[in-house]
Amino acid sequence: MTDPQDGRQEAPLVAQAADPEDRAVEAALRPKNLDDFVGQKRVRRQLSLVLEASRLRGRSADHVLLSGPPGLGKTTLAMIIAAEMNAPLRISSGPAIQHAGDLAAILSSLTDGEVLFLDEIHRMSRPAEEMLYMAMEDFRVDIIVGKGPGATAIPLELPPFTLVGATTRAGLLPGPLRDRFGFTGHLEFYSTDELELVLRRSAMLMDMAVNSAAFAEIAGRSRGTPRIANRLLRRVRDWALVHGSVSIDARAASAALDMYEVDARGLDRLDRSVLTALITKFNGGPVGLSTLAIAVGEEPETVETVAEPYLVREGMLGRTPRGRIATASAWKHLGLVMPPTVAAAMPEDLFSVAPDDLVGTDTTFERWSRPEG
Repeated sequence: MTDPQDGRQEAPLVAQAADPEDRAVEAALRPKNLDDFVGQKRVRRQLSLVLEASRLRGRSADHVLLSGPPGLGKTTLAMIIAAEMNAPLRISSGPAIQHAGDLAAILSSLTDGEVLFLDEIHRMSRPAEEMLYMAMEDFRVDIIVGKGPGATAIPLELPPFTLVGATTRAGLLPGPLRDRFGFTGHLEFYSTDELELVLRRSAMLMDMAVNSAAFAEIAGRSRGTPRIANRLLRRVRDWALVHGSVSIDARAASAALDMYEVDARGLDRLDRSVLTALITKFNGGPVGLSTLAIAVGEEPETVETVAEPYLVREGMLGRTPRGRIATASAWKHLGLVMPPTVAAAMPEDLFSVAPDDLVGTDTTFERWSRPEG
């Protein structure tokens, strides 16, 4: 979102990506072992077994792939893996590795048993991916010296290490890379009860006095994401400090989050702007992504990556071959009544008629929406 005062990009309060300040605070709130990690019971149980077996064998743990939406704890689990294995942790990211030489420099400096965490591993360059295949399987890389016919491959042996890859888009990983991970865990969105446990732990670490109703209020507006829950908790703490509240109850939490324009279902200003424009300007749709973005004064990428995923998950917005559609739930949430003509035109199976390859551009929408003949 853009700040109208100076044109700078304003980070949404409920955005799943973390800014530098968030990362510093999150580091203090991160659990240090699997026992303290809240939620993700299935992944936690499976990962605990993998790590315990590795310790009993006295060997490095198998390579681990963690997938799922942002803010659910992939980086935290990577840190826990290193701590549980009593091994050093090296952190890098896919976008930072654009050449095979970049990856070779990292791998050649690893120590025995070290954990290498690659965030957004699906964005790594193809030459680096191909080098990683051999490194993961045989703990060896070939360094090419020279060019042309005189080029020579020098094998470089690597110490055993554990690669932890994190991705928000597991489908973009090539099969040969995905198959080389010994354990794959997919992180799911958190329930309200699990988010309350996350908030209770964070409040205790921040020495905050918060009652149960306030925890439930904050958790209900957190989009199923611990990162967002902790961010909202800090904003509620700021509100209580300014207003002189010693303890925080549901009324105080609600007032604080209302001031930050996060409503009872976790929608922020951008989310409501998208739905409002879709309903009031386009009679509920369908409308193309670029047209909708212009109507709310945002970039198409912002609407598609920040607002759309949660609105679709909440059943308020549908993606069809003809464009975006506001569902009956969206009309109701905004306090509006869907006209019978709009309801009659609603697709019977709204969420199965829009494969991702049909909703990329307005050209696609226009092609599908042209009258026949």
